[in-house]
Amino acid sequence: MNHNLVEKSLGKFVDEKKAQVLKDKCLPLEGCAVVAGRTDKGVTALQQVCSFYTWRKDIKSEDIEVAINSAAPGTLRVKSVSEVSRVFHPNFSAKWRRYLYIFPFNDGEDGQQSSPSGEDIEQFRSNESGDELNNGCGESHYESVQNLIINDNEEIDSGNKPKTFSVRRVNQLLQQLEGKLLSYKMFARDTKASRNVGPPTECFMYHARATEARLPCPDSIEGRRVMCVELVANRFLRKMVRVLVATSIREAAAGAEEDALLKLMDATCRRATAPPAPADGLCLVDVGYAEFNPQNRLICN
Repeated sequence: MNHNLVEKSLGKFVDEKKAQVLKDKCLPLEGCAVVAGRTDKGVTALQQVCSFYTWRKDIKSEDIEVAINSAAPGTLRVKSVSEVSRVFHPNFSAKWRRYLYIFPFNDGEDGQQSSPSGEDIEQFRSNESGDELNNGCGESHYESVQNLIINDNEEIDSGNKPKTFSVRRVNQLLQQLEGKLLSYKMFARDTKASRNVGPPTECFMYHARATEARLPCPDSIEGRRVMCVELVANRFLRKMVRVLVATSIREAAAGAEEDALLKLMDATCRRATAPPAPADGLCLVDVGYAEFNPQNRLICN
């Protein structure tokens, strides 16, 4: 969600007192919108929740909806507008958040689609530059694909790096996180020093699963094969989802045990976890303000 566009759209609903303050400070007439979850550049949000304060009584919900929808048609759209208590906070009042990460595969180019055990083996490779992954439906500027599955330990022999992983194994790795309150400081990036230790690093994971799916694609009648990762937790640290996805793929490719992610929680250096997966594949799907219902999930395997 484009935060700046929303705030510009809300400028016409600012009360007179605040409007005068902004004018005196030579600031643009914009509303101050508070959002439910921060998203990195390149991340999509389908169900972002935001709020703003105003003392005006003449504002109609329909007017706010029209103002925001006209800011960026086709990109930004309001689902609903309602008046809430002034104690409501989109971020602090939220009980859970749902993220979905979509990882595209290069189908069948290497002729290997399954292992002797019958598990699906997914092929992916970088292009000649090593900096992009072609998803078959247009160019996607990804970080080095090697970084998605390989620890950035310089001592590892590059000739022995695994090239395949099982979606089933990724699912098994992630499932071990469910129902546990854990410190995810090793899976966070760019966090403030005050949020690197203690309770600020703890998150409760309600649901963590991975599965294969197909997305509509003009180049394929059957659709593009992708891996979908669904994560639902009470909170997420900065870049936590992207690091979890990248690390689970790396560990699955290396044939790690099911508790590999749990063991990494006790690491002392963030280099033990993989670099963040590209932002392009991540989407904030939903935010909940009631207790999480275990039946409310996208991936049920």
